[in-house]
Amino acid sequence: MVRAGLTTQRVTHAAAELADEAGLDQVTMSAVARRLGVKDASLYTHVRNLEDLRGRIALLAADEKTIRIAEAMAGLAGKQALIAYADAWRDYAREHPGRYLATQTPIPIDPELAAQAPGPRRAVELTYRLLRAYDLAEPDLTDAVRLLRSTFHGFVALETTGGFAHQRTPQESWVRALDALHTLLQHWPREGDPA
Repeated sequence: MVRAGLTTQRVTHAAAELADEAGLDQVTMSAVARRLGVKDASLYTHVRNLEDLRGRIALLAADEKTIRIAEAMAGLAGKQALIAYADAWRDYAREHPGRYLATQTPIPIDPELAAQAPGPRRAVELTYRLLRAYDLAEPDLTDAVRLLRSTFHGFVALETTGGFAHQRTPQESWVRALDALHTLLQHWPREGDPA
């Protein structure tokens, strides 16, 4: 018998909370069932398997992170938009490490479920809108998107694992990194330009 009030959304949120508290690798069907006070079998009414559940965490996180970034960027352009975007990304990753990791981990997601999820699509739209303000077009847009993602994710990954053991604070380096990114985006070397 399925426990009253148990829904796919509730199961996903419980798993996301567990991911943030204990790590994405600690999210198992048994651990989520214990958290919800149900038997493992009860979860299978709401999610197909662990892969499906982790995919749902990734989509939930993508939506949450994108909403936060959109709100931070509202009405801003250029460097101010870049800083707002980056700060919202970093804050989300630090506040929700397990959910964030799900967005950065290749998890097979049901194509039908992914098609209904606005977060990933909106994230792409926001990123491209940010970069178009720097007058970038393809293929430079794709390269710049990859640079931003690599910089933000790399910084967050190092920061959250204690990789910055220097006297200078991570925040000071973050500010300088964003200054450097802004300058680079303003002076982006166009494909085919002479070296």
